[in-house]
Amino acid sequence: MICPTCKSDMIVVEYNKIELDYCANCQGVWFDSGELELLLESMNLESQNVFLSNILSPEEAESSEKKRKCPICGQKMKKTGIGQEPGILIDVCQRGDGLWFDGGELGQLTRQLARKPSGKTRSQQEVITFLGEVFKPLE
Repeated sequence: MICPTCKSDMIVVEYNKIELDYCANCQGVWFDSGELELLLESMNLESQNVFLSNILSPEEAESSEKKRKCPICGQKMKKTGIGQEPGILIDVCQRGDGLWFDGGELGQLTRQLARKPSGKTRSQQEVITFLGEVFKPLE
């Protein structure tokens, strides 16, 4: 798959039987439809709806960022906010093919999950911390 941001070839990263497409050049991450939900469910995070509620929203977030094309269907994706304040602006395929996180955005989401008090088990907290470290932006 080709990265929608920098046009580099992406590599497949498998975590918990979920295959994510990762761009080693710009650190962006592509989730095929349903993969983010599966990832959060695999961590038994009951609060996932708080973080995902805006994804299917018909409203597009205002942004000066250039619209990216979906790496699957080639259509322009919409910008939408996800997470809690401050919201994280991600790209969502309007056809439903998947979600694009620019480099660092998935790390931001996992840090928000880590800060949210929800009675997480130690293993859930370790998974959140791991994902935050793996997908944090390179300096």
